[in-house]
Amino acid sequence: MNLRFIDWIWHVRGSLPLAPGQSGEAAFDRLAPLFRQTGTSHERTSDQLTFRKRDAAAQDKMSVFDDGILQIEAGPSGPVLRYDLTSRIMLFCFLAPLLFLAFAQLTIAIGEWEKPPAHAASTAKTPAPKPAVVPMNPIDVALGAPPPEKPKKKDDGAEHGKKPSPTAAYVFAGLFALLYLIGRILEDRLIRTQFAKRLSGG
Repeated sequence: MNLRFIDWIWHVRGSLPLAPGQSGEAAFDRLAPLFRQTGTSHERTSDQLTFRKRDAAAQDKMSVFDDGILQIEAGPSGPVLRYDLTSRIMLFCFLAPLLFLAFAQLTIAIGEWEKPPAHAASTAKTPAPKPAVVPMNPIDVALGAPPPEKPKKKDDGAEHGKKPSPTAAYVFAGLFALLYLIGRILEDRLIRTQFAKRLSGG
């Protein structure tokens, strides 16, 4: 299977035109501060820069990305910077909802499996015979002894426990799905803005 059709899940790609007369070397010089961060290693040539991050600091503006390639290519209107960045965090946030949905289905299946058969349920609904009332001994009555307590009914709900609910799994699946959508859109815009700002000398 061609991963190109699905790797957009954890890849961020884009392109930016270079300023007129700006060379690849000059463009990478302006982007260089982004790759001089703790836990970041990089290699560059005149038209390509590759980087890799391990244990990136929280203040790193590219901490969400694990590695990537930046290339200078010829475009219709001049040189263009193309980038392809990968993020394991994005992949995890995409897969997490699927995992929690699987947990929800497993919880439902367990609940169905633990459900008593139909004949057992009908038998349980049949009222149990009332225990026979044993008369008190006349001597106990004369001495003023209290009558014996009636046996307490068993609480079936407490005996069998609560039925497992998939609600929590659905909630977590929704939260991670929302987190992925926001992060995927936001990180795409943030890195594009960061590259554009550096290339323009801002």
